[in-house]
Amino acid sequence: MRRLPLALLASLSILAGSAGAASAAAPKTTYPVVFAHGMGGFDDLLGYDYWGDDYGTFVGDACNELLEVYCNGDIDAGQKAYAAQVPAFQTSEVRGLDLADDIEGFLATSGASKVNLVGHSQGGIDIRKAARVLYERYGTAKVRVLISISSPHRGSPVAKYILDLRPGVTSVISALASYYGDTIYEPGNDGYAGAKQLVYNDYSGSDGVTTGMKAFNALYPVDSKYAFRYGSLMTAQNGVNVNPALFLLSELFYDIDGDGYCSGDCDNDGASGMGDGTCNERDDDGLVGVNSQQMGHRLKYSETLLALDSISNDAGPGYVGDLNAPTSTQMSSMSSVIDQDHLDVVGIGPDTFDEMEFYAAIFEYMAYYD
Repeated sequence: MRRLPLALLASLSILAGSAGAASAAAPKTTYPVVFAHGMGGFDDLLGYDYWGDDYGTFVGDACNELLEVYCNGDIDAGQKAYAAQVPAFQTSEVRGLDLADDIEGFLATSGASKVNLVGHSQGGIDIRKAARVLYERYGTAKVRVLISISSPHRGSPVAKYILDLRPGVTSVISALASYYGDTIYEPGNDGYAGAKQLVYNDYSGSDGVTTGMKAFNALYPVDSKYAFRYGSLMTAQNGVNVNPALFLLSELFYDIDGDGYCSGDCDNDGASGMGDGTCNERDDDGLVGVNSQQMGHRLKYSETLLALDSISNDAGPGYVGDLNAPTSTQMSSMSSVIDQDHLDVVGIGPDTFDEMEFYAAIFEYMAYYD
C-alpha cells in the first residue's frame, strides 16, 4: 500500500500523542538479507535501479544516518542487506555459483553465520543453487529463509518462444542490448545459455549439456539441508498499469496461457503444465505463468492502511516440496497472487506499487522465522 506523506504521518503521530500512531518499522532480521537479481539485472534494468523504488533508492537501505532521506524508513535502522551481482545473462549453474561466492563475502563483512535470500525471477532459481553450494562448502546450512518472487521454477514460455526464433535469437539479444547497454556483452554473459535454462525440458539433446528447469530442480531441490524455510511470492498482471514492454509482448507477440495442470510440459510451450485454453486472462505476469511460480510455501502479501503491510503463509494450496510434481491446485490457483506484473515488484516503474513497504513486509516475515 502506498504510504501517506511523511508530513501527514507526523501530524497523526502528534495528534495521537506519540510516534506509535504511525506505522512502526519492520523488526530487524537475525541474519542479513541478500538480494539476487533476475536475468538482465545488474546495477539497473531497463534504465531503472534493480531492487529500488521508483526513485532509485535500494529497498534494503536502512535509515541509519542523521537526516538521511533516501532510505527505507519501513525497516529497522540496524537492518543489514546486500544486493549481489552475478552475470546478467547466464545459466543458473553459473550465476548460482557466483552468487554463493558473493554471499561468502557478505558473511565475512557482516560477521554473520547465515543469510536470508530473496531472489527475483531467475534470481529465485539462482538462490537454490547457491544454498546447496554453501551447504557443500561448510557441511551445514548457511541459508535460513529463502524466498523467490515471480520465479519460473517450472519454466517460462517466453524463453522457449525466443529460442524457437533460432537465427532470430541473435536479433533478440541485440534488441535487449539496446535496453541493457554493453552489460549484455560483458565477458561471461551468454544470452542463449540463459534462455535454455528457463525452459522446463532440456531444449537441445545434441548440444552435449543437459539444461532446463526439470533437471535443475532435481539437482537443487527444496530441501531443509540447504535452507530452513522456503517460500514464494507470485505475481500476475491485470492489464492495468502494466510495464509497456510486457504489455507489447503479450498483445503483439506472445501471450502466455499460464494456468492449468499437467504433469510435465504437455503443450510444449516451455513451461510445465498446460494452459486452460485461454491466453487473455490474469494467469501470468507477462513473463511467467502462475503454474510455474510456487516453491515451498505460497506467501500472501496483505496491504494495510496506516500500518505496515504484511506477508503470511497461505496454507490453502499446500506446500510444494517436489518442484517437478506440484498439484493441480498449486498450478492453477490464483490464491494470494499479487496483482502486479513481472517488473513492478523490483522497482521498474513508475507505478503505484510501494516497493519499500513490500520488502519491509518480507523483512518482517524473515525476522519471524530466522
